Amino acid sequence: MAAAAPAPAPAPKPPTPRGRRPQRPAKPRRRLHAPRCLPDPATSKPLANPNRLLSLLSAVPDWADAIKERRVRDRRPLYDHAAWRNHRSSRRHLRHLLSSLSSRVVLSLLPPVSAFTAFAVAVATYNTLLPAHALTASPLPYQLTAPALALLLVFRTEASYARFDEGRKAWLRVLAAAADLAGMVMHPRPHPHSGARAHSDDEPVRHALLNYILAFPVALKCHIICGSDIKKDLQGLLAEDDLDVVLASKHQPRCIIEFISQSLQMLDLDEQKRGIMESKLSCFVQGISVCEQLIGIPIPLSYTRLTSRFLVLWHLTLPIILWDECKWIVVPATFISAASLFCIEEVGVLIEEPFPMLALDAMCKQLHDGMKDMMAVQNSVHTQLIAKTRGHGGSRYPENGWPRSKREEAKID
Repeated sequence: MAAAAPAPAPAPKPPTPRGRRPQRPAKPRRRLHAPRCLPDPATSKPLANPNRLLSLLSAVPDWADAIKERRVRDRRPLYDHAAWRNHRSSRRHLRHLLSSLSSRVVLSLLPPVSAFTAFAVAVATYNTLLPAHALTASPLPYQLTAPALALLLVFRTEASYARFDEGRKAWLRVLAAAADLAGMVMHPRPHPHSGARAHSDDEPVRHALLNYILAFPVALKCHIICGSDIKKDLQGLLAEDDLDVVLASKHQPRCIIEFISQSLQMLDLDEQKRGIMESKLSCFVQGISVCEQLIGIPIPLSYTRLTSRFLVLWHLTLPIILWDECKWIVVPATFISAASLFCIEEVGVLIEEPFPMLALDAMCKQLHDGMKDMMAVQNSVHTQLIAKTRGHGGSRYPENGWPRSKREEAKID
């Protein structure tokens, strides 16, 4: 009896030496935690259907927006005589009609116009199948609200064009100030108290200053247009160390203005000319502020939203209003109305941001080419005049044959 009592004590000890406890939890833990981190295929399939439906519904608007944004980044050329001749040609209407499918304005209208046309088809089908419960209404509200919609579209387009014109004028003032400042740098007037040695010492600073002036419109263009490569555009204008300083700054146009200002302080100029040249920098600063305001402050959003909502509600109810008189003609009528009115609104939205609509790259290139041509002309004219003064210094009459005074004229007679 006493020997049988300790027998049940060693019974719980055998599982510990076998090592089953560390092996059993290791395998099931790997199997249990691995599927928790992965999506369940049974639950992922029903969630993919609404995503696919939304992707199909948003495929056409996304495609139209992608084409519109790609066309916005296209570089626009400046008009020449041939472009103006083509612009006022009597064949322009046919050319514009044939190029409708490639127009970004027309392609951007494809989602709303197709949606309203499909809604008109649905209303016409419902009214045809259920004539007793047809969706109809009086056209009197449309006759009363049509002038309001017209005024909304006109004011919206005029406000957008005013912004476009303001941006164009601001950019032309910047280019004019840059051309004037570059011309004053290229035509130095020697200081009365400085000699030729001081003028020769200023040549490297003048050359660098001229590059800074030509680089400012390019930097401003890259600052106000999204997706611009400022490093690529300024690589041929600025030195590598100057370009690194400009790229490291948060506001590249103001950094170049600082380069110009300090370069003017290093030149040996009289105070009057220095004041005139520094006044041109105020045109640069004003151009920056105007461009940033046009980019950052759109037309009041309440006005834009009101116009959009008015257009949407107008075309949603248009098939109901016209059904009694037009029947199935409401489908092409809705299409024509939506295409025309939404096209006007789309043009207003596009020109509201003026700078992608302007040929800024061509303007900067025109300024750069003009300055290079002016430098070449300046050198050639200077050498020609020096040759004339040295070769004809002792001649009695000038080259044009006219006498220099009345006494010489009397001798000729």
